[in-house]
Amino acid sequence: MPRTATSASRRPGRSRFLRLSAAFAVLMALAGYLAVQYVSGHKGAPRCVVRAADGPEGEGHTYEMSPEQAANAATISAVGTTRGMPERAVTIALATALQESALRNIQHGDRDSLGLFQQRPSQGWGSPAQIMDPVYASGKFYDHLAEVPGYSRLPLTVAAQRVQRSGFPQAYAKHEPDAALLAAALTGRTPATLNCSPGASAKAGPGDTGKVKAELVRSFGKGVLPKAVAAGPGSAGTVTVPVQQAVKSDEGSAPQRGWELAHWAVAQAGVLRIDQVSYAGRVWNADDGWRTERAEQDEPDSTKVGIRLAQ
Repeated sequence: MPRTATSASRRPGRSRFLRLSAAFAVLMALAGYLAVQYVSGHKGAPRCVVRAADGPEGEGHTYEMSPEQAANAATISAVGTTRGMPERAVTIALATALQESALRNIQHGDRDSLGLFQQRPSQGWGSPAQIMDPVYASGKFYDHLAEVPGYSRLPLTVAAQRVQRSGFPQAYAKHEPDAALLAAALTGRTPATLNCSPGASAKAGPGDTGKVKAELVRSFGKGVLPKAVAAGPGSAGTVTVPVQQAVKSDEGSAPQRGWELAHWAVAQAGVLRIDQVSYAGRVWNADDGWRTERAEQDEPDSTKVGIRLAQ
């Protein structure tokens, strides 16, 4: 039976309505997906953020990285200050690692280059296993940097190139602002400027006080913990680190040393399953970041850093 003019005119309209309804449903689904991704990306996904000290939170220069990158950056900084290197040396080291590996301990690179600084076993930097150890690799970088006359007064690209002998020496320059921001936080000069949200991995199981102590000693040296603390068990899953001025450094103070240790613990939270860090009347946790703690005494305790592990 041939279609009448009426039936022919109705069906295209209905088809158009169905197409519009389907398109609207797709758009709503996409909007919902994007909303979930936004929320998870900002509140649930593991990440660390360091911000400039001069300005309210959320404003000014910030740098965002993964917990893995933050942990590696904290190790680079700790090794440098433990050797008595100034903040400028830490900035140079961080800018170099940002360019060479994006602060990731990678097992590949140009020819036989490896690790944070893309050091080459064939060029005398160490064995592959040594170079893949961030503490060892950082120490070797500082060994070579210390041999550069007047490195702290040289442009960063020049100082880094004297160590690395890179084919692209100017590439280090673009990382200097971020490296300087990281160095200020990780050396403890700018308090409470590093926040990490390590995500579910930090709560996947209990932390190990022995491992935390071992990593503190590896990064900062044996003097970071008194012998009794280093050898004894933690108290209910906590490690207390006495704050002592770094005697090998010409810079810094006891409070700066305390914030260096506190920021190191925050940066290592995902790796070591740390869920709370406290220092000088401030407390950090993965959900709230840094907040002021109401102390019973008039002055907050700045003689020790408290590290509480996940249970």
